[in-house]
Amino acid sequence: MNLSNHYQTVMPYLLVQGALSFVHFTREVFDAEVKLNMHKMHEDGKTVIHTEIQIGDSTLMIADATNDWPAQAANLFVYVKNADETFRKAIANGSRTLMEMADREYGRTGGITDPFGNVWWITTAPPDAVGDFK
Repeated sequence: MNLSNHYQTVMPYLLVQGALSFVHFTREVFDAEVKLNMHKMHEDGKTVIHTEIQIGDSTLMIADATNDWPAQAANLFVYVKNADETFRKAIANGSRTLMEMADREYGRTGGITDPFGNVWWITTAPPDAVGDFK
């Protein structure tokens, strides 16, 4: 199977209200990189029909929701270097707290709902994490 360098076998494809705003949110909170040089826009010049971002080593595909393809909330689990800092950035960028930051057996974690209705579980793995968590 031949895949582009930044593709994985399974990748989320998010349909959101306000795709360009969502991309901005992910850049501010998760340091996402836009993977396409240009967003593919509908002829109306306002609707994103396809764009891609990369957070760490993971690619997300994104498009604006339409009447034919309505928005659907996603649940995303994301590992970051500093969960507390990322959590604060998410709240500062319009997210709501779903679960306060806490130390858990699988790392420092908290949950937010972004302004687009998606849930993000923001986690920093424990320093000694290797293999399966026990």
